[in-house]
Amino acid sequence: MFPISFGSDNHSGVHPAVMDSILKANQGYCPAYGDDPITQEALARVRELFGGACEAWFVMSGTGANVIALQSLISSWHAVACPSSAHINVDECGAVQKFTQGRLQAIDTPDGKLTPELIAPRLYGNRDQHHSQFRVISISQSTEYGSLYTPNEISALADFAHQHDMYLHLDGARLANAAAALNCSLAAITRDAGADIVSFGGTKNGLLFGEAIISFRPEINNAMRFYRKQASQLFSKMRFIGAQFIAYLENELWRDNALHANRMCELLGERLAELDQIEITMPPVVNALFCILPQNITQPLMDKYHFYMWNEALNEVRLMCSFNTREEHIGEFVEDVTDLQQQ
Repeated sequence: MFPISFGSDNHSGVHPAVMDSILKANQGYCPAYGDDPITQEALARVRELFGGACEAWFVMSGTGANVIALQSLISSWHAVACPSSAHINVDECGAVQKFTQGRLQAIDTPDGKLTPELIAPRLYGNRDQHHSQFRVISISQSTEYGSLYTPNEISALADFAHQHDMYLHLDGARLANAAAALNCSLAAITRDAGADIVSFGGTKNGLLFGEAIISFRPEINNAMRFYRKQASQLFSKMRFIGAQFIAYLENELWRDNALHANRMCELLGERLAELDQIEITMPPVVNALFCILPQNITQPLMDKYHFYMWNEALNEVRLMCSFNTREEHIGEFVEDVTDLQQQ
């Protein structure tokens, strides 16, 4: 156990309001597999949050959400264009390939963001029966580099995808942080921007577990419940995911949690930028900060605080803030950095 962690927003606990909602749901009996009134109410609120004219399903994990969403869009001969840094490419142990039998076509990007210009040259292979056929563009919002797509950038990708008979998938494990940073609605960066299917994360932003998949394409909706079952993501006691989302959406707790995490990361960046020998490589716009630390202080810091090395060759680390990061946590970390530099 680390008293303070900047390793991941997954390291945070459960928001008290979410835990209270779980406890309230733990009364009596309910139908299983989402046929209970708690889950149905939560799903209705999710659909409303994303502007309506959509369908929603709860799953247990972000990887499960990505697998099921992409499974609904592709066949085994299809390819998915994604950034090289994408979670589906780096951190999901080949789950998408295993379940879909499709191919991930990873594209190098300077900041984790895809553009039509980066994808277009890859589409020439769609003319040839010997090549996997591109069917989906998959992006993360926010990206693994902590960068953001503007609504216009998402629209450009969606238009490009649709012009080439493709879909746009959006991995929204940190979608709340993106909407908070952009000061916009969730619908504005998903449905209104032309995305076809998205996930809405909760685990990284105060939930115990649980993510939502939201589809804006009616033609794929019927198959989703079967893919969810096959992928072991149909949670039997679904009311405990539904209860969490009811608390999460109440009075926009999702946004408040994300705003706080973003603000704490901004503060961390400001404080570290004041120190000598610290190079901020990606200015924080959400809750992720990337910086280069002096090598001699990195391991002593890691002995006390949990965080990850991002680029070992540069000694670049990633520092994450969450809904329960506090100013005193940042003050203590910066003080320890300062003390180590002076030794």
